[in-house]
Amino acid sequence: MAARFRVKRKGIGQMLRMPGMQAEMLRRAERIKTIAQATSPVDENSPDPGHYKASWETDSTARGGRRRDRAVAYVRNTAYYARWVEYGTERVPAHHVLLRAAHTGGSN
Repeated sequence: MAARFRVKRKGIGQMLRMPGMQAEMLRRAERIKTIAQATSPVDENSPDPGHYKASWETDSTARGGRRRDRAVAYVRNTAYYARWVEYGTERVPAHHVLLRAAHTGGSN
């Protein structure tokens, strides 16, 4: 006889918000942050060399996602010019630091 399995949406929601899930999301975010810091460009001619590299941070919450129903973690750079480093400008090529870091370290 085949085994039966009933899905309870409430139980799945609780599983997606449990502390272990939030800890795992934060672990992955920290790994991405480490890779992003290691690959961040440093302009030695700028007034504050290394500011972009030192501005990486992580955060997590149990109520994230589109429906606020799951644990998530965020990796961000707080330097005001971070988006220009990531996506580039007319004069500066894109470095895609966060994209490459997420691709390299997000799944492990």
